[in-house]
Amino acid sequence: MDILILITGGTLDKVHDTATEALAFRKSRRSHIGDLLKVGRSHLPRQEIIMMKDSLDMTDDDRALILRAITAAPEKHIVLTHGTGTMELTAKFLDGKTGDKTVVLTGAMRPFSLGKSDAGFNMGGGIIAAQTLPAGVYGVMNGRVFTPDTLQKDTKRGRFDKA
Repeated sequence: MDILILITGGTLDKVHDTATEALAFRKSRRSHIGDLLKVGRSHLPRQEIIMMKDSLDMTDDDRALILRAITAAPEKHIVLTHGTGTMELTAKFLDGKTGDKTVVLTGAMRPFSLGKSDAGFNMGGGIIAAQTLPAGVYGVMNGRVFTPDTLQKDTKRGRFDKA
């Protein structure tokens, strides 16, 4: 089964920038997804970087770019990495517009590069969900599958819960 991982950035792909003491994307704009898949001994999915952006900075123009990448892709099963801050907004934007494709948004609350991240767990769940769920848009975080209308980040608990 063909799977595509579309990469948009988010916390999953950030590193600790020692100059600013903040989280940032690598200067090379290279994603950690390849390394994450190696850890999981997964070699199947094709990967494509759309952007490396914090989701709090995403606009509807960015979401339209994501939608164009989804509809242009030959794969029917797509995992979209996304920052957790506005994941639900993108899921709602995409809902009903992806045709016969299964699109699963996932990300991480802690960067993969810092260790003890939820990135691998969420990515594995997203890859499985993209292969098994019917066509539509979903979010997969913290071992749960969400529809766009129930995808909601609980910042107090540090996880996603149903709205």
